[in-house]
Amino acid sequence: MAILEQFEWVVRNVSFFTDEPASQEGDQHPFVIRDIHTKLPKKVTKLFDDAHYAEATFHAAKFVDRRVAKMSGLELSGAALMQQAFNDKNPKMALNALSNETEKTEQKGYMSLFVGLVWAIRNPRGHDASIRDEQSLCLEHLSFISMLMRRLEEAGQTF
Repeated sequence: MAILEQFEWVVRNVSFFTDEPASQEGDQHPFVIRDIHTKLPKKVTKLFDDAHYAEATFHAAKFVDRRVAKMSGLELSGAALMQQAFNDKNPKMALNALSNETEKTEQKGYMSLFVGLVWAIRNPRGHDASIRDEQSLCLEHLSFISMLMRRLEEAGQTF
């Protein structure tokens, strides 16, 4: 085996030397494997590919914040934006008909998830440059963000 072939074998089979399970996905990008929303900005993919995981998460969350502001017509940001956009009394962005208690509590729940995105995920990475996320945590964050984006799309909002 030529040295280049040996190197390629090691790279493709790195799990052989670790406790991590072998990948079944071959050469697919992690975003494809995890079904990360395709409408996230290309900057998010670039940051991820360059191993800037916290920054990739931050920019994805910031993207959602700006899109919610635009879709709702509110000139706000962060938690205040999410609370006004998704409140269950007079929402700018209703995720359902709000015709019964179940639909109202779903609306409140998603409002809390969007606020959580801002407070627990976006803000720490926007205010503390020393945060260094692992790839797996970034993919979990991006999966969560993708789920929120898809829920908006199900309710008729487009990115």
